[in-house]
Amino acid sequence: MTHSQIDIAFDTVVHASAGSIVYPPGGRFGPRVQQDIQLVMLYTGEIDVTIDGRFIHVSPGHLLLLKPGHEESFQFSKKEETWHRWIAVHVSCLSDETRHTLYQLPECIPLTEEINRLTDLMLIAQQHDAHHDDPAIRSLGLTALHLYPSESKRAHLQREKHPAIYKALSWIREHYAEDISLSDLAAYVGLSSEHLLRLFKQDVGVPPIQYLWNYRVDRSIELLTSTGLTILEIAHRCGFKTSHHFARLIKKTTGRTATEIRHLSWGGMRKA
Repeated sequence: MTHSQIDIAFDTVVHASAGSIVYPPGGRFGPRVQQDIQLVMLYTGEIDVTIDGRFIHVSPGHLLLLKPGHEESFQFSKKEETWHRWIAVHVSCLSDETRHTLYQLPECIPLTEEINRLTDLMLIAQQHDAHHDDPAIRSLGLTALHLYPSESKRAHLQREKHPAIYKALSWIREHYAEDISLSDLAAYVGLSSEHLLRLFKQDVGVPPIQYLWNYRVDRSIELLTSTGLTILEIAHRCGFKTSHHFARLIKKTTGRTATEIRHLSWGGMRKA
């Protein structure tokens, strides 16, 4: 899979825009002929897109690349609201090389925080009466297009983890409240403890048991900030054997006590 850079000059960008919309269950849009290069970010619901008769399914947490000149129709989730945002960039002309690059890129990749931030910035700028042909808006839109190839490359590399890693991660997320050892994980995925340890350090960046405790802390913080469960109940639910161990690890990880966390929102609380 190639991930060449999109070569679009700033002076060829006629205008750019960002938007956000929620469709009710069963909503539809189109058919329409796409005029722009558009990035569609899906957060809730689902989208079934038909492009020139070809079908693409998009699930939440994914980013869709749409290219100009194609007829598109959209069918949204029949069961729940579908919330998506988009960045659209209209370019006066595309070279053959740029068109080739666009068609070499994957049409759908996991949504990234970087694209989210660019979308936020564009929406904020538009709220301050910036026009779609404003240089700042055009620059942000072009930056998003230039970022897409590197984000698709990163997603591709992440998918290349050893299959045992995905199996182990899934099992940890389902059984994190239980007493789990490295040998338990290794036996479940069918590897030696040493092999699994090497793979985790290579593909995840931390040993499996450290990942487990990090996951337990993250889940504990969610429960602290979103439920009325007691601290002792949360500790037990998240796999801590004692409230003392729970309190010590929460303080070490976040720099705050569990009681302090309970009165704070998630944003900005974890240490950089």
